[in-house]
Amino acid sequence: MLIEGDLGDTVIDEASVPMATHPEDFKVSRKTCFMESEGKITNHNSEKENYEKTEKLFSKNDSLFESENDEETDCCNKCKLNQRRNRPRNHSSDSAYSDISTSSEQSRNSKGTLYSPDKFRRFMPIWLSDILDEPEYTMDCKDKTGKDRIHRHADSLFSTASGFTNYRGLLNLCILLLVLANTRLFLENILKYGILIDPVKVIHVFLSQPYSWPNICLVFSAGIFTLVAYYMECLLAKGYVSERFGFLVHAINLSLLLIIPAAVILYLHPFPAFSSVTCGICTISFLKLVSYASVNKWCRQRKGGDTKKVRRSRSISESPKSSANGQVAAIITTYPDNLTHSDLWYFMLAPTLCYELNFPRSLRIRKRFLIKRCLEMLFLSQLMLGLIQQWIVPTVQNSMKPLQDMEVSRVLERILKLAVPNHLIWLIFFYWGFHSCLNVSAELLKFGDREFYKDWWNAESVTEFWQTWNVPVHRWCVRHLYKPLVKRGYSKQLASVLVFAMSAFFHEYLVSVPLKMFRVWAFFAMLGQVPLAQFVKKYIHGKYANMVVWLSLILGQPIAIFCYVHDYYMINFVPVAVANQTVTL
Repeated sequence: MLIEGDLGDTVIDEASVPMATHPEDFKVSRKTCFMESEGKITNHNSEKENYEKTEKLFSKNDSLFESENDEETDCCNKCKLNQRRNRPRNHSSDSAYSDISTSSEQSRNSKGTLYSPDKFRRFMPIWLSDILDEPEYTMDCKDKTGKDRIHRHADSLFSTASGFTNYRGLLNLCILLLVLANTRLFLENILKYGILIDPVKVIHVFLSQPYSWPNICLVFSAGIFTLVAYYMECLLAKGYVSERFGFLVHAINLSLLLIIPAAVILYLHPFPAFSSVTCGICTISFLKLVSYASVNKWCRQRKGGDTKKVRRSRSISESPKSSANGQVAAIITTYPDNLTHSDLWYFMLAPTLCYELNFPRSLRIRKRFLIKRCLEMLFLSQLMLGLIQQWIVPTVQNSMKPLQDMEVSRVLERILKLAVPNHLIWLIFFYWGFHSCLNVSAELLKFGDREFYKDWWNAESVTEFWQTWNVPVHRWCVRHLYKPLVKRGYSKQLASVLVFAMSAFFHEYLVSVPLKMFRVWAFFAMLGQVPLAQFVKKYIHGKYANMVVWLSLILGQPIAIFCYVHDYYMINFVPVAVANQTVTL
């Protein structure tokens, strides 16, 4: 009821106001209370003022009732949520259930309810409100039933929340499908062309070529340039010549190491395959001698300024306890004691491009390991030769006419057809070269560092691939090109571009010189790795970046092969065919 007094002191006895449970009930209660109190107010100035004051008091009552109702609703919701939270969950934090429940809790904390404000929730049916309030992690309820029960809470194996990761059977299935698909292609190739494999044909080609022997002479002539570098280092160590004169002699010697073989090959034009091997050996000798001269120069600089010696601990391939006295004595070589013929030729034959005064050495030669690697070398070399004769050569020969006519659809079909066998041969070549051959060399020389490659197949960027697939070359580039450029003030980006430019030059050297033509396809292909690496680094990540790396390997090499084969065919065979046709007419 209303208590008589001044307008500023007028209050409502809340016990006399009927509590409403619905918005319409508030209007009825407000009107009824006003009518009952109208005759009891005696000291008010006007009826209008009484009406306005009463409305304000009822508005205050409405706000109090709504706040109490909201607190009760929030309390009930929090109790329900706490009960659901106390249920045990077994899935990982990155599952779909935890993400959705987390977002639901955030929405509940920010708005008071899930998905909609309270003013709309009160008009919803109870069953719809319960559905919206139900989180998605209720599948994780702990099974408290007995072990004899058939059904229990469990996610499907392909669901992320299950935590299942063993897909070895599916991987075996993919391997079998790949083997069956390539077997079908191999049988189709045999039915179409017959058996073209001839292991003796390579020897016959080598002996029948009149200018194949110069390749052997060029390989042995690389030793002359090695001796020149050695004797020059001896003179520099004794101080008989200046550093500037020694640098000039090394520059001329190394330049001739690359120029003379190229000039002989271009003039005599021996078989391209043998010429490519010769150019590769000369390139390796060039890189080794650059490292040999650089390290000796650093040692002279340290000896003149700082007497600090460079030591490196030895790594062994078996336990030191197997030695005679149970200990392994590390023999440290210092400058200029390293300037010997044995040290130089050991480095020239070792499976590394970076020279050091002390290499890690193993204790003994593992005969069983060596026999396995030798058998791999023999078998894989014959396998690659057979695949080239049976698969690559016919495919390339049948691609001459589409390449000559520049039929885009047919050329694309030939590229895809060549991609599978070419990539298979490339993988075999990698294993043959970087695992079998280099391990044979390391085992015979007791060379301890066998990290010739890393897990490049998992590379998630183009840069990571080039850093891991050929570790000896990568170490040489970082040590003798990248770091010196950065120390001279070049930016890291420019230094990386210059490293790729040098690599592009040697790739072109190994292809264009034996083929006796210069089309710079390999050069621009290597330089194109720089923008590709930047694009992948910026826009593509994770497994999709790994797919890009594999795609560039699978399709990039066939495209380069067709480019060089097309140009080689157009230069060497088309003019001869046109001349013969002219003579016939």
